[in-house]
Amino acid sequence: MSAILFDLDGVLYEGDRPVDGAAAAVHWFNQNHIPHLFLTNTTSKSRAELVTKLSHLGIESGEENFLTPPVAARQWLQTNNLKNIALFVPDSTRQEFSDFNFVSDEDGNVNAVVIGDLGYQWTFEIMNRIFRILINNTQAKLVALGMTRYWRTDNGLQLDVGPMIKAFEYATGRIAVVTGKPSIDFYRAAIGLLGMQHNVVMIGDDIRGDIEASQQAGLKSIQVRTGKFTPQDLELGITPDAILDSVAQLPEWWQSNM
Repeated sequence: MSAILFDLDGVLYEGDRPVDGAAAAVHWFNQNHIPHLFLTNTTSKSRAELVTKLSHLGIESGEENFLTPPVAARQWLQTNNLKNIALFVPDSTRQEFSDFNFVSDEDGNVNAVVIGDLGYQWTFEIMNRIFRILINNTQAKLVALGMTRYWRTDNGLQLDVGPMIKAFEYATGRIAVVTGKPSIDFYRAAIGLLGMQHNVVMIGDDIRGDIEASQQAGLKSIQVRTGKFTPQDLELGITPDAILDSVAQLPEWWQSNM
């Protein structure tokens, strides 16, 4: 058997605009009972909100079809028995961490500082507060909900959480635990959810987070020329297993190659 991992933003949609043919492509995989997951680094929407968004684009899904950094982070925190967390994520994502104790005091007993993309909410005050919590709680783990560098919005390219995490690593000397792309463990978690080890394919628009990282995890990878893709990406020494103009071409490619 084979399986497919779909990136969302940049592959199935760009901002709020669907990629032409995306709904039909996913429907083909559903119709042919091919196992698949939606893999995304977004921390601005809950899984329930993502189900609703895809539904508006004509794509059927359930919460169980998504692997997101908050879900992976929750599992990692529970496995390591870390209960007291300082949480810096969008409001819609907080529900994924409802089983934990939220600690806001800089001098509190913080087990982990969990950080997602805050977008336009990022301020010096928030960044300095995170820095102080980490400095005052030397045992606290720095948990990054992904390390995406940037993404494409309706208004152009926008910084993601990765550069912020690098700033905290530099300032504190601490290395982040990454629970989203490009972490190899994130891809391994997806493979585990699918229940298969071979012939798993990742399709994405990010040459590093989607293509390079999935190949390092032992997956095949397909680069699409939508989303954040630029022709210069193909000059970085990273070679996708296939390059498609868009996800609309995926069913045809699949039938020819799998």
